[in-house]
Amino acid sequence: MSVILTFAAVIPFLPIVSFFVYGAFALAAARRERHAPAGGVAVTGADDLFFVFVVPCLNEELVIGPSLDRLLGFANRAMAVVVIDDGSDDATARIVRGYAERDPRVRLLQRRPPEARKGKGAALNAAYRYLRSSGLVAATGRDIDRVIVVVVDADGRLQPDTLTVVAPLFADRRTAAVQIGVRMYNRGAGWLARMQDMEFLVFTEIFQRARHRYGNAGLGGNGQFVRLGALDSLGAEPWTDYLTEDLDMGLRLQSRGWRTSFTPHTYVDQEGLTSLRPLMRQRTRWYQGHLQCWSRLADVLACRELSVGRTVDLVVYLVSPITVLLITLSLVAYLPRQIYVLATQWQAAVDAALAHHGLLLWWYLVVLAVIPLIAVIYWRASNRAGPDVSLPRALLYSALFTAYAYVWLPVGWRATWRLLRGRRGWTKTLRLGQPAATDAGRPVLPAPRAATDDPRPGVPESPYVTRS
Repeated sequence: MSVILTFAAVIPFLPIVSFFVYGAFALAAARRERHAPAGGVAVTGADDLFFVFVVPCLNEELVIGPSLDRLLGFANRAMAVVVIDDGSDDATARIVRGYAERDPRVRLLQRRPPEARKGKGAALNAAYRYLRSSGLVAATGRDIDRVIVVVVDADGRLQPDTLTVVAPLFADRRTAAVQIGVRMYNRGAGWLARMQDMEFLVFTEIFQRARHRYGNAGLGGNGQFVRLGALDSLGAEPWTDYLTEDLDMGLRLQSRGWRTSFTPHTYVDQEGLTSLRPLMRQRTRWYQGHLQCWSRLADVLACRELSVGRTVDLVVYLVSPITVLLITLSLVAYLPRQIYVLATQWQAAVDAALAHHGLLLWWYLVVLAVIPLIAVIYWRASNRAGPDVSLPRALLYSALFTAYAYVWLPVGWRATWRLLRGRRGWTKTLRLGQPAATDAGRPVLPAPRAATDDPRPGVPESPYVTRS
């Protein structure tokens, strides 16, 4: 009887256990980094490839100038920058045009209504068509497999060594794309920005490094490097209108037998959100986009070029969001009863736990053990490029992170509800000090605020501010 009681008590925690088991296997696999084989395209350095930085913009006058300065500052001269002005009504186009007049590596691709403002995927497809028709690629003298399209946000800050680190990963002819790490450049601005930095870094250190071994690394919309020949294999529109067009493109490449890679040895900085409401909206969009990608399950299962291991990994990754919903149901089914028992019969509840629920006590110990594990992973990874955070502070952040992770529970249900109702529209998140665009097309300056106020209260997430 005691065994039955223990098993019944553990059932609500099975989704959580399954998630941690998956994470444990990923962590073990991540410790053994896969290196590209010697065969394939002969790549010895960044100069053997031609990099085309594609920067989609919608009202980015505050950040586009410094971003172009950083991109043009790369020592590698075999590169071009294509800025897609997707119907901006600020000074974005004028600023980019000024750069183009001074440096022939900069190209401005302007989109105007009604074609403009149809999402990031549509803007990226316009850039792809431009590359295939403008003669820019042909002028390089390189075949399409040695042309790398780099998707970077308007405020993205690539590290100076990025091209040198990424280039060798394209030595394998089967590699379609490489995703680099993502960090928040404003991680010191508050606890929420720090939690996002920890979230990205811990996820990539565990899951991305593991999936890199399988050739299934996930692609994000910032710091994404894609072989032009691989884009060609996806047809006239490599990017779709999915809310997570980057994840969808990666799955389409993988279901055609391509490999996708990840490197933790360089990263791109982006702006972290500093207010909870915009964060919830952003994560809802990501979750909903992940659910949309379930439509690719049939393609993954039908691909004969994928090994059994790669297929299992892709299926598990695709259906993993369901864990969030199951965990919510488990908590709803279990916690109220336990709280009631503890409040009314706390001594009997403790005695029962000690007598019959030893497995639960071990589970709680496992949960507590995750805190120092996350802390060590974050501490080591964040200090890889130089001093960033001490181990005691990483422990504090990790304890806070275990509470922050519960954001995904309401997000999962909200995204599911939106998907069932067929809702998928999102408006633009404003950058620091940026005026809000109205339907009339002209910007409206926000009301004056204190310097410590969040610059974007209540503004939904933009399809131009992307994920990893």
